[in-house]
Formats: sequence, structure tokens, C-alpha cells
Amino acid sequence: MILQLHNTLSRDKEVFTPITEGHVGMYVCGPTVYGDPHLGHARSAITFDVVFRTLKYLGYKVRYVRNITDVGHLENDADVGEDKIAKKARLEQLEPMEIVHHYTRRYHRFIDALNCQRPSIEPSASGHIIEQVQMIEKILEAGYAYEVNGSVYFDVVGYNKDNAYGKLSGRNIEDMLSATRDLEGQDEKRNSVDFALWKKASPEHIMRWPSPWSDGFPGWHLECSAMSSKYLGDTFDIHGGGMDLIFPHHEAEIAQSKACNHKQPVKYWLHNNMITIAGKKMGKSLGNFITLEEFFTGNHTLLSKAFDPMTIRFFVLQTHYRSTADFSDEALQASEKGLQRLLDAEKLLTNLNTSSTSTFDVNTLRANCETAIKDDFNTPIAIANLFDAVKFINSVKAEKASITLEDKNALINLFKDILNTVLGIENLEQENGADNAEAELMDILIDLRKTAKTEKNFSLADAIRDQLAKAGIEIKDSKEGTTWEKK
Repeated sequence: MILQLHNTLSRDKEVFTPITEGHVGMYVCGPTVYGDPHLGHARSAITFDVVFRTLKYLGYKVRYVRNITDVGHLENDADVGEDKIAKKARLEQLEPMEIVHHYTRRYHRFIDALNCQRPSIEPSASGHIIEQVQMIEKILEAGYAYEVNGSVYFDVVGYNKDNAYGKLSGRNIEDMLSATRDLEGQDEKRNSVDFALWKKASPEHIMRWPSPWSDGFPGWHLECSAMSSKYLGDTFDIHGGGMDLIFPHHEAEIAQSKACNHKQPVKYWLHNNMITIAGKKMGKSLGNFITLEEFFTGNHTLLSKAFDPMTIRFFVLQTHYRSTADFSDEALQASEKGLQRLLDAEKLLTNLNTSSTSTFDVNTLRANCETAIKDDFNTPIAIANLFDAVKFINSVKAEKASITLEDKNALINLFKDILNTVLGIENLEQENGADNAEAELMDILIDLRKTAKTEKNFSLADAIRDQLAKAGIEIKDSKEGTTWEKK
């Protein structure tokens, strides 16, 4: 049962040995909740869901922590610009925490649809200000930070004299210093490579907390160091996230944590690669993303139809997590057909006729699937082996092959273990049918309420809204129309 994984820190595949036998601590960088999740968010969530599932399948007790970033993530990684959530709140004329609450719920709704299991703990940055302030105080005491005009910055150059800053990303500090252009708003920093631990809030900044230095807010990098150490200890097993977070975010995490706790914080660093569209990274900042809601409804110019969440999950898992996955409508349609073949074969298994002999080695198939999963979570190879089983199942159905009752049960269990439990691929037609019926019913009620308002029957319109609220469904009216979501 040896598990091997690729450690970004060593740039090599290593045998996984947990710090505490039988237990695994895993931290994964979660979303900054100022917009709907897109396919890039889905890839990270699915990747580490499979890691989570695999570790549990192998018998480990796992504490999986994934954060919610709700403060401190500025528009520019160089500590300049507006807070992303505060900016969205200003544009929408809402309180920042209204934005946070709204998009956190929507993130859960769409990621849940992908059959991703919830983490063990999901802490938020704003809920751990005290821990972040305490961490800054320790870093200042260690001599690796400095305060200027109420803001506190991490002294990267000073830290690098005693430690290897840039080890995770493979960057050299001298090269970074010579290549970095001076940016407006960075006059307080001793060096351009330094980063904020605490920022003094400007008068118009809404999101602020008291600290020994000023009323302000923590730097983006600090939250993960503070929350991971709180829930997993000063050193833990696995830290995950997208490759775009290696620098500066994860590099800064290592520096902060080591400066504070005098230990390497993470044993194994795992990073998933990007989703691309026409060779370019999909992301909010580039404006080329497709939200999960658009995938599920088909409401996007690049989509020919709506795609089931299981199709999206299957599409993601057909590429190894460390490789780039290039999106296209054609690729999704191919994934849809492939997924249907797998699910049809799984359904067919139960009613297969058995005989006294088998013409297929189920034990070897299980060994091949498990070897693939334990080889750095190689989901494409595991899926390819399952398709070998699909060919055999169809051959048995056509009476061109045979299977014993014992092997049939072993194959049923294999599909449950690998396809359902580890890969998280399940036939959710019945649940989806219920969801579709619910959506259709809501459309009828919204149309009825709209008609009531047009006819000035406001008591009926209000009654529909109020009864839905009692049922846990919130109705929202805007210029674009009426929408609803479960509370």
C-alpha cells in the first residue's frame, strides 16, 4: 500500500510517510469569495478531493483543512490595489460580508454538485485575526519583519541571509531584486521583494481590525500560515493548491511559518496545473473563465449545451493533475460519452449472467487501478483500466466472454471502490432528476409571483416569497430578473 506523490519542494516523486503514523494533516488553499467558481476552481477542488478520498481509502485518518479568503487579498500581489472583496462590495453597494456570505454559499453549492466532499474544517481569514496578529508579533521578535507607518512588512532579504527564500519556486533573490520594477505604493518597503504582514487601513477602507500597529487588515499570505498551524500544527503533512500559488503565496507561507515557528511547515507540497482555453490560463483576472453555473446550464457562447456536473468531474480526472488540461466543447462532449459508457457498464454488471469460469483477471485489474492511484494519484491510468473492464462487461453481455459469480462480485466491488469511492464518479441521475424537477417548480412559482405583481396582487406575491423563505429558499429581485437559491 505504498503511496508515492510528487513533492514540489524536492521536485521529485517521494514515498509518502506521514508525520504521525495513521494520521494525515492536509491544508489546501481555498477560494477568495468575490465571484462565482469557474472550471479552474473546480480542478483544484476535484484534485484534492481525490487526494482526500485516496488517503481515506488507504486507511488514514485525515484532517483536511481548506480556507475561505474573505479579507486581505488585494488586486495586485505586490500589496497594492483595492481588496478584491471590498471592491466587489463597493460596486454592488453591499457590505463586504454580504458579498462573502453570498459567494461562499454559491461556491459550496456548485462544488458540492461536483461530488466533492466537504473538508474537515473550513476556516475564514476574518475569523482568525487574533492568530494572525500573534504570528506577526513573533516574526517581529525574531527580527524578520519591520513596521512602517502602521504597516508591517516581512523582511525577505534579511530572512534570506539565514534561510533559503525561493526554494519552493526555484527563484533566486538576487534575480528577483534586479528584475522587479518599482511599483506605486511600495515606498514603505525596504526592498521590492518584501511583502505585507499587516496593512494600515486607509480612511475609506471598510474591512479593518485593531492591532498593536494600526487599525488595518492582514496580508493575504499570512492567513494560511496562521490557520494551518492552528489546526494542523507547526509542521504538517500535505499542503495543496494551484501551481499559480507557488509564488509568491506559498513561498511567503514557508518564510512566515519558519520565521515564526523555526520549523519547515510542510513535508509534501502538491500543486495542480491549470485549465487553459486556447492555450491561455483560465482565470477571473484574464476574463476568459466559464463559471460552473454556465457549464451546468449551457449558458455560454463556447458551450453547445448544458453539461452534467459528473461530466465536468470526469473531464478533469481524465488528465493527470500535474498536467495542463485544455478546455473545449468537443472535449467535454467526448468526456460525456466516455462517462456514460462507464456508468452503463457499472449498471450492467448487476444483471450479468455468471458461469463456472472467467475469461478476465479481475485481481490484476484491481492491482493495476490501485497502482495507478498510488502513483501520484494517476487518475487517467486508473480510468483507462476501468475501460478495460467495460470492454469485458460488454463482451460477457454479448456472450463472447464469461465471468464467475465470485469475479462478478469482485468487479462490482472494484467499481464501487475505484470509480465511486476514490474517483468520486457516481450515477446521480435520480438526484439530478429531483434537482431538475425542483428547478422547474421554482420557475413556475417565480412566473406566478411575477404575474401577481403585474396584476398588483402584492399580497399573493409577498406570500409566495415568504412561504419560500420558510422553506429555506431565498428570492432575489434585480434589474436582470428574479433569482433564487437555497439558504
